[in-house]
Amino acid sequence: MSWTLFYLVIFVIFTLNTIAAVFTVFRERRDIAATWAWLLVLNLLPIIGFLFYAFFGRKLTHSQLGKIQRQPNVELTDALAHQQASLPPYSADDTHQESSVKNMIRLFQNVDNAFVTLNNQTEIFTDGTTLFNNMQQEILNAQHVVYVEFYTFYNDQLGREILSTLVAKAQEGVTVRVLYDSWGSMGTKREFFDPLRDAGGFAEPFLGIHSNWRDFRLNFRNHRKVVAIDGWTGYIGGFNIGDQYVGRSKKFGPWRDTHMKVTGDVALALQEHFISDWNATVPENELERTLRHFPKASDEIGKTMMQIVTSGPDSDIEQIKLGYLRMINSARKRLFIQSPYLIPDDSVLNALRSAILSGVDVRIMVPHMPDHPFVYRATQYYARLLAEDGAKIYFYQKGFIHSKVVMIDDAISSVGSANLDFRSFKLNFEENAFIYDFKVAQKLRDIFRADMAESQLVTAEDFNKMSLWLRFKQAFSRLLSPIL
Repeated sequence: MSWTLFYLVIFVIFTLNTIAAVFTVFRERRDIAATWAWLLVLNLLPIIGFLFYAFFGRKLTHSQLGKIQRQPNVELTDALAHQQASLPPYSADDTHQESSVKNMIRLFQNVDNAFVTLNNQTEIFTDGTTLFNNMQQEILNAQHVVYVEFYTFYNDQLGREILSTLVAKAQEGVTVRVLYDSWGSMGTKREFFDPLRDAGGFAEPFLGIHSNWRDFRLNFRNHRKVVAIDGWTGYIGGFNIGDQYVGRSKKFGPWRDTHMKVTGDVALALQEHFISDWNATVPENELERTLRHFPKASDEIGKTMMQIVTSGPDSDIEQIKLGYLRMINSARKRLFIQSPYLIPDDSVLNALRSAILSGVDVRIMVPHMPDHPFVYRATQYYARLLAEDGAKIYFYQKGFIHSKVVMIDDAISSVGSANLDFRSFKLNFEENAFIYDFKVAQKLRDIFRADMAESQLVTAEDFNKMSLWLRFKQAFSRLLSPIL
């Protein structure tokens, strides 16, 4: 009799769990892959699966999304608005590249209102210490505004150094604003920024989410890593603010990342996107209307053509993913990718396979060590698929590579915060620079090739030699790809 009761209780639990799983998953709109992935988790892990859902599955509230979507489009100066109608040819002797650039520019203008700028110069950083020394010097040189937006702003040695620099500028009367993500900056309490507030600056967690214990969703985070200074200088890329990003972590060792300093008109786009994020964060009665600083017209400092593109869960368009797809489909000779996470959806996976099988030299670099077990195994799964098609897969050995770079044909490139994975495409707020400049692309190509010397080329044969248990973990992790 007791066993009968036991089986009945188990049956009731599983039945109620299934009903609850179906109701939970279908009450919110999501794509079919994510729907099946969550049904798998909720049914394979009764009760426990709902704890995972509480952290990973819940979406932003309608009020949060609505406030983001109500932000006005980025503003243009009259000079920049005039530029948009008179872009110069990109390459007079290569009609395919010129067509590719024009198509990408139109794409981003249509899906993200991303204006293109011409008067820019760039500097690429792959070392965190050098980057943050340069960044602090530019902050100290600021005359009007300093806007800082990072997924991670840790309360550690580097974090305190950056904060001290920001405090010094605020004390001089410079407008200083800091946005950080409360989950990405785990351990950094709001009081950490009190010295900045006391100096006249401001610091807020993105969307006003102060406590991860009250709002414990791991998705829909602000993953952007941007600085905008005086509407003329900016930084964008993959580095966060924390000691591990300057190689002080025993776990990860040397940190290999890519960040880009931009000087010129494109910095206005970084400024405008920061202001939109800031106004989406603060209460309606505290919206800042006077944060914009437009520098006076200056002489030409460079000829690098660029667009700043954002994407996030406030839109179903997946703007940065569309840019990646356009680049992959436009590649004719080579396609170089660096990403710590390689978990493409079907559209990107098929585009990559098409490029490989069309004879494009596709090279992809990922870390040799995991920072998230399931993500790492899923990355291995997709790396194996692409290796079998003929891609060259490199596992970076000298520490941890966190770089997010895509480059095609030594001509068009992208540097920013977006990884090649579901999370960056759908779940996080991201920001990338798309650069139409041969010299920048060739510099990134040379950096990639230097990184190859610190990497292991893993072939399809090497993947096939992995144990059955390891390959099972890779295949299972792949099933969770839409929610990783």
